[in-house]
Amino acid sequence: MTSAPNRATLWGRILVDELAAGGLEAVCLAPGSRSTPLTIAFAEHPEIEVFSHLDERSAAFFALGRARRTGEPTALVCTSGTAAANFHPAVIEADQARVPMLVLTADRPPELRDSGANQTVDQLDLYGDAVRWHAELPVPEASERTVRSLRTSAARALLETTVSEPGPVHLNCPFRKPLEPIETDGLESVPDEFSETPAGRGRDGAFVETRKPEREAVDTADIDSIRSVLESAARPLIVAGPADPATLSPSQLDPADVVAVADAIGAPVLADPLSNLRFGPHVAANRSTSDAQTIYGGYDGYIDELPTPDAVVRCGASPTSKRLRHALRDADARQFLLDPVGAWREATYTATDLVAAEPGAVFETLADEFADTNTSTSTSTSTSTSTTSTTASKGGWRTRFAEAEHTHWTHCADARTEEALESTPFEGAILASVFEGAPDPATIFVSNSMPIRDGDRFGRPREADLTVLANRGASGIDGITSSALGAGSATDEPLVLVTGDLAFYHDSNGLLALERCGVDATIVLLDNDGGGIFHKLPVEEFDPPFTSQFKTPHGLEFDALAELYELEFERVTPTEFEDTYRQSLASDGTQVLSVEFDSETSHRRREELDEAVRDAVGADDD
Repeated sequence: MTSAPNRATLWGRILVDELAAGGLEAVCLAPGSRSTPLTIAFAEHPEIEVFSHLDERSAAFFALGRARRTGEPTALVCTSGTAAANFHPAVIEADQARVPMLVLTADRPPELRDSGANQTVDQLDLYGDAVRWHAELPVPEASERTVRSLRTSAARALLETTVSEPGPVHLNCPFRKPLEPIETDGLESVPDEFSETPAGRGRDGAFVETRKPEREAVDTADIDSIRSVLESAARPLIVAGPADPATLSPSQLDPADVVAVADAIGAPVLADPLSNLRFGPHVAANRSTSDAQTIYGGYDGYIDELPTPDAVVRCGASPTSKRLRHALRDADARQFLLDPVGAWREATYTATDLVAAEPGAVFETLADEFADTNTSTSTSTSTSTSTTSTTASKGGWRTRFAEAEHTHWTHCADARTEEALESTPFEGAILASVFEGAPDPATIFVSNSMPIRDGDRFGRPREADLTVLANRGASGIDGITSSALGAGSATDEPLVLVTGDLAFYHDSNGLLALERCGVDATIVLLDNDGGGIFHKLPVEEFDPPFTSQFKTPHGLEFDALAELYELEFERVTPTEFEDTYRQSLASDGTQVLSVEFDSETSHRRREELDEAVRDAVGADDD
């Protein structure tokens, strides 16, 4: 490392150099004075991709979206004061959703704190228990021991974002002036000989080499217990909730292993759209009513009309579908909850067994054991006959699911015809078209509130490689656009964002990243002039204050935003959407496709469709 003009500059260079050596690949920077040493060091580093943002909240959600898509931490940098507080919503989401994130907040030195000094707030432990680890870095000084501490803290911070339970880590970084890389003869100067010491120069590569633990083998007793229950069950079920970022990779949870286990025991797989299991090459026979079908996506429309399962294996976070959650709550069944860190993510408290193991390792081991069993029993006529009898009985259970699934999608198709949409349009038809028409591969980011619920019910499984993401940790509507663009920055795949009007308004600042960060997207804007989801709640019956205080119609014309950010904006009717969507996906740049709905009419249509599906499925059981 060449000689630095002052200690703050030296500190920034060492910290950033160590983070790069440790594997950090991207950072989101927000402008500010106190963070100058970090900003310049990141901007000059050749191995770290820099994304510049004007708004700290948007920057944080952009970093969140990128880390959610990659499973690796993205760093954040801001100046002191309220800038750091604007990171907090994204930090909370990262905590709840197990998204790795490294937060670097610049700060005044200790002697300026609690003194009335301008732009000085208490930043120590700023994010409370929402971070996996936090520390204040030492104030820059020309000390070998202190530099070793700085380098070691950088290595530890990166490791803490991804090991055990991935999530955010916070490093508070105090700096004294001068902050810019200017020469100084004062106390903040750097001795000429210091930059040539081992501490200043670092070692060959990272100062501290960190290694993530290898995936541990699953306890044999756990596997034996799960297998025994599944084999003896008449109505086994596999439920895959929203995936953690780390399990988006097949190396962590291979869908083929899940399908192999399900087929071996005759279990339907109820795959949340965010599970990484509803879409992909492993999906087959999903337009058939035969018992060959494995992956199911329409369960929210019929699950409570079917017999309850007597054995359940669950992975991922709590399912998006409230109806599925309640069906699991009411099932008198042995339920195995698989979680890599042994955390309880089951709000109805009805799971019977918490298995602290990687879901991927559990399914891989079970798939191998079932494969070995099938191989060995194929040589024994008597055992083979018994196995065939058991499989046949479970086949009837899965056939019943396949018939219900077929009924659900038949009714959905009828509701999406041009004639039906002209008379009774509803937002769910747009979500169905988004998933059905998305390119293979593609990344789709879906907003909270009604879009993700409609995506859950109307997103039909298909063999395309679709990565579907949402901020379901804390489930807020803040930062949706920024999160989507952050996810899009991490891949060359086409990016589709489906958002409601309130979420679009809430994060309108995030649209600046389209140009500044070089991301293109097809943005599907479902504009129902307010909070349409509140029609699902009993408060709908109390008006006033329902309209003014809950639905909160705004009357905004979003084409003005499109003009501000130089986007292509087009108002589209529900019957025009599929053609316009297809054209947007084939076009360069970013297009906003705005589809307007009356939220009450749309919700009544959902209720009618729901009732029709449930009546039809229930009638099949009579």
